[in-house]
Amino acid sequence: MGKLQFFEMRAEEMATMYAQDFTKKQAVDAGTNLVKSMIDEGNVDKLQFAANLFRLNEVVAAAATEMRNHLPLEKTQIFGVEFTPVNGGNTLNYADDPVYVQLKAELDARVELLKLAQKQDVLDTGGCEVPKVSTTPRKSSVTIKF
Repeated sequence: MGKLQFFEMRAEEMATMYAQDFTKKQAVDAGTNLVKSMIDEGNVDKLQFAANLFRLNEVVAAAATEMRNHLPLEKTQIFGVEFTPVNGGNTLNYADDPVYVQLKAELDARVELLKLAQKQDVLDTGGCEVPKVSTTPRKSSVTIKF
């Protein structure tokens, strides 16, 4: 039996998988405890577990995204979960303003000068030395592809 068939057979089960009072905090704790117990028991290879966990995460994320397209557009609460439709609203088109476009271009040019100043001495168009600004380290992570 293929994995797709497995999930199709389990769709009804998934609809009743958790009790009505199962909270978001409990869901987070369940996921954290699942990993902790897997590591503590050592019965499963960590990388194999991670590979299938990330695959499952993509399946669930895709299902959740698709499910959003089929939800009613009125506020509803069921099983302790609240569904609230939100109007997307409008986004201002700042690029329609010539003053904004000019300032943005100047700001982008300054960003490039600041990046260059990290590696060498640089003068701006006014002949002033561009300072070497501080840096903030980014958190390291592991990239996962499949």
